[in-house]
Amino acid sequence: MGELAGTPDENFTAEERREHRIFQELLKSVAGLEEQLMQGGDDEVDLIAELLTKGASGARGDDTKSLKGSVLDWITPKGQSLVPPLTRNVKIDRGFHHERTGALLCPAGLDWSNLETKTKLQSGEMIVTGDQWSLFLYADYHYDLEDPWNGLFRSALLAYKHVFTSPSSVDREPRATLTLPSITYIAMQVQFALTSSPVFSRTDTVTDSERFYNSILDIFKDPDEKQEVDDLVVWWNRQIFPSYSTAQCPLVKNSALARIRERRARMKESGSVPGVAA
Repeated sequence: MGELAGTPDENFTAEERREHRIFQELLKSVAGLEEQLMQGGDDEVDLIAELLTKGASGARGDDTKSLKGSVLDWITPKGQSLVPPLTRNVKIDRGFHHERTGALLCPAGLDWSNLETKTKLQSGEMIVTGDQWSLFLYADYHYDLEDPWNGLFRSALLAYKHVFTSPSSVDREPRATLTLPSITYIAMQVQFALTSSPVFSRTDTVTDSERFYNSILDIFKDPDEKQEVDDLVVWWNRQIFPSYSTAQCPLVKNSALARIRERRARMKESGSVPGVAA
């Protein structure tokens, strides 16, 4: 935006380009932010950055606290109880220490029911990196080896409404569509809620949250995956916004709008311009 505005994208690292894309999304989301940054002095820019950081940290903390207990309700089979039970406020027994959370966190493609695999995950002998996406991201927790996109990011555990349309967000201006980073954010929050990690940290080697987050954003921005990503966005919009539709509604015959369009079409065909004498 400043002295580097004319610098070609290839001169920046992949991480810098990713952060710049996120920054551009931020400018679209916060009205007047770009103007304030461009016109404000260094002190004002520092204050804006501080307030944004504080707000993001506070919101993330609220969401983390809320999901810690709620996720237990969602993973408990209807009419049953978790065995052994898990407490809502303490996470030490979650992660690979528990049968239910362990199965959900198990990387897609691995078999949690295999005793050797389970033992290695529980002991830490097998390290799970952030780009080894877990089974909980899939619809019905089913991974299709031949079609890895099938059901991906369509899990019922990705409770978008719980965070973005919860009672605490009723005063926020509703949006017509969701964003891909918001899906990524929910996935990261649910992953953390399932793990045994007590404190959220981007450098946590157990959750590897930073790589997890970036790896999902990378595939969302991959032009080769555009069709699958577009389909995913349509699917999510239909889940979150009941009135959402990608279909074009035909004009009602003889309506005022339809007649205006018809009249304009006739004028174009005849070459006449309304209000201008021949």
